[in-house]
Amino acid sequence: MGTEIWSSFDFKQRVTPTTKLILGVVAWLAFVLLWHVAANAKDTLSPLFPGPLQVLEALRELFWEREFSADVLSSLQRIGISFAVAVAIALPLGVLMGAFPLIAAFFSPLVSAFRYLPDPAFIPLLLMWLGTGNEQKIALLVLGVIWFLITLVSDVVRQVPTDFIETSKTLGGSRKVILWTVVVPAALPAIVDTCRQMLAVSWTYLVIAEIVAATDGIGAMMMRAKRFVHVDDIMAGILVIGLLGLLCDLAFRAIHWLAFPYLRQRAR
Repeated sequence: MGTEIWSSFDFKQRVTPTTKLILGVVAWLAFVLLWHVAANAKDTLSPLFPGPLQVLEALRELFWEREFSADVLSSLQRIGISFAVAVAIALPLGVLMGAFPLIAAFFSPLVSAFRYLPDPAFIPLLLMWLGTGNEQKIALLVLGVIWFLITLVSDVVRQVPTDFIETSKTLGGSRKVILWTVVVPAALPAIVDTCRQMLAVSWTYLVIAEIVAATDGIGAMMMRAKRFVHVDDIMAGILVIGLLGLLCDLAFRAIHWLAFPYLRQRAR
């Protein structure tokens, strides 16, 4: 028995979907159990560290009594618009940088420099330029992911096998034809996966974008809760962000699974 369990930890071991689901559920149950034990370690619950039951009650109250759904929709709208803008800019630029070294040589120094700038450092400038409205928050979310997205997309395109391009040249393909019929299709699965990963980064900047002069959104709710030391509301907001991020991740995985069936066949 012990030998069988140990052999399942082999390198590159294939894990069935059922096993993944079971292990994922067990991991979440273990986390919630440890959280419950830690919160109830003392005789009385601390208001600064509520347990999972208290957070679930706060979540119920937020949605049913305090119209939290409007805040969630506002946050989803900001994430959706900002990420769409970032992809619209980063995708063509990243593809061109990955395909043509001269374009990469021109843009890489700029992109690399901006990639190391902390996103919150732009808040004072954005407040002066765009005010305290939605535009400022969307711009901050765009700046949080666009530089990394450009770099990752260009890296993915650069990894397209040279043999594909050389064969296309031999067959008489022009640069434009090779770019759109060979390079982009070959890199597209990895580009979709890159967008999935960067969307997670966008969610991490949401609270930062919504704590400055915001009247709605999950981050704004959390800042109001901080003012009144409602830690259960803050933890409920964190839980909602995590769940929404997980749903977005699953949506991207579904798109990848449906759009590229040949990759599923190759993995068998």
